Amino acid sequence: MREYETTLIIQPEISDEGVVEIQGRLDQLLSDGGATRLAYEDLGKRRMAYEIQNFQKGRYVMLQFLDEGSVITPLERAIRLEDSIIRFLTVQVNDDVADIPARVAAAAEEERIRAEKAAARAAREAEEAARQEAEAAEARSEATRSDDDDSDSDEERAAAADEDSDDDDDDDDEDDDRNEEGSS
Repeated sequence: MREYETTLIIQPEISDEGVVEIQGRLDQLLSDGGATRLAYEDLGKRRMAYEIQNFQKGRYVMLQFLDEGSVITPLERAIRLEDSIIRFLTVQVNDDVADIPARVAAAAEEERIRAEKAAARAAREAEEAARQEAEAAEARSEATRSDDDDSDSDEERAAAADEDSDDDDDDDDEDDDRNEEGSS
């Protein structure tokens, strides 16, 4: 038995349900061909090194399986016919897997560890998002408080400006009176 790894790049706008559907079809092909799936890992959306079919990002998926090599041709044919898969590559990872149950158990353990890491990462991201939201709310309330203080100052400044303009009007009236007296 040989171990293979197929890496797929799926169009970024394909929904999670669409990716699960693709996974189901690939799993069906593997089981029909007598292959043993070891792992399926969704690596998420990433920016590609260069544009492929007018896409700058792609959703990377990795599929590991055991087979004698008979399932490779139908698997790759199905992948080529799937329009939402923009690139793929199948490589032989191990030429001879002697202890198949041990390899299957090791793959299950690796998948469990990946799931734990993903859950921990999701929890950290949720905490970070909550912290950022709390900071943003605090900043908004602080800005509202300072705007209220500024509006009081603005009102005081406007009242003072009105008083100054009244004084200026009085000065203008006095100047006008002096000019009238001097011309008579």
